Amino acid sequence: MKKSIIFFSATAAILLSSCYSNKETPVTFKTDEVQDAVNVKTKQVGARDVEQLVEFTANVQADVTNNIAPQSPARIRKIYTEVGRYVSKGDLLVEVDDNSLAQLETKIAQERIDCNRLEELYKVGGVSKYDYDQKKMLLDIDERQYQNLVENTKLLAPSDGIVTARNYDAGDLYNGANPVLVVEKITPVKILLDVNEQYYKSVKVGMTISNIAIDAYPGENFEGRVSIIYPTINNATRTFQIEVQIANLKQRVRPGMFARVTLDFGSQNRVLVPDQAVVKQTGSGERFVYVVKNGVAMHKTIEMGRRVGAEYEVISGIEAGDEVVVFGQTLLSDGRNVNILQ
Repeated sequence: MKKSIIFFSATAAILLSSCYSNKETPVTFKTDEVQDAVNVKTKQVGARDVEQLVEFTANVQADVTNNIAPQSPARIRKIYTEVGRYVSKGDLLVEVDDNSLAQLETKIAQERIDCNRLEELYKVGGVSKYDYDQKKMLLDIDERQYQNLVENTKLLAPSDGIVTARNYDAGDLYNGANPVLVVEKITPVKILLDVNEQYYKSVKVGMTISNIAIDAYPGENFEGRVSIIYPTINNATRTFQIEVQIANLKQRVRPGMFARVTLDFGSQNRVLVPDQAVVKQTGSGERFVYVVKNGVAMHKTIEMGRRVGAEYEVISGIEAGDEVVVFGQTLLSDGRNVNILQ
């Protein structure tokens, strides 16, 4: 037992001695605080005048939409038009049951006779002015009601337009749920656009817009003008609404068509950055670039404008003369040392 202990101790001593006699340098591991410089390529960005052409998309709408219906439930006697047909202001579109109209017409005829008789009596002092005025007032009320019933018995087109919906047939009872017909005025048509707040001072009523593309007519441009500028800004979207009118004299543009409207806001001096320098932040819509100063890469969030060829205009975030990384961004982090390749 003692021999075994002596042998183990001697062996341990020999191993320990051989470790101390080893002259090789111990391996050291680098930490995050000591990193090799990342090889990158950079490009100096510059600024120039850039046309401020901004495209907006929206659906075409009718200038006016009229719902054709009587004021109260009634039996529909006849419909004189159909979906897709063009109607002119004053055209008879729908006729509904006129039983109430006939009864009221008979009542008014009798009231006129009575009123004329009372008028004669009043002139000779046979009745008081109060009695005569009361009878005359009732006649006036019934005549106005009669005119109202006439307007709701024979429904006329309130403006020129095209019939875009028909919800009943002759013989149906109008129940108030939907209009009998829908007539839309399409000369002109309008497009409502939500424009960024920064352009509020640049848009003027009457401004001509020469670049309106309608998907239904590829390759064609339509002209319009700004007819209304709404006076308030949407707090949530930071946009304001404008109305663009297209004269549409040939009625080729119809409600519901998809339109692309390009507004020209002149030109502004903007910094331009190569598209390969722009990085999208994962999980958000944020865009950023790495700017190199004194051999160190710094993360810079940018506000981008429109694409210009192989570059993007930058509204804010970097300045002309900055060196931005165009190759090697995937290995970078904020504050990382870089080695710029030529």
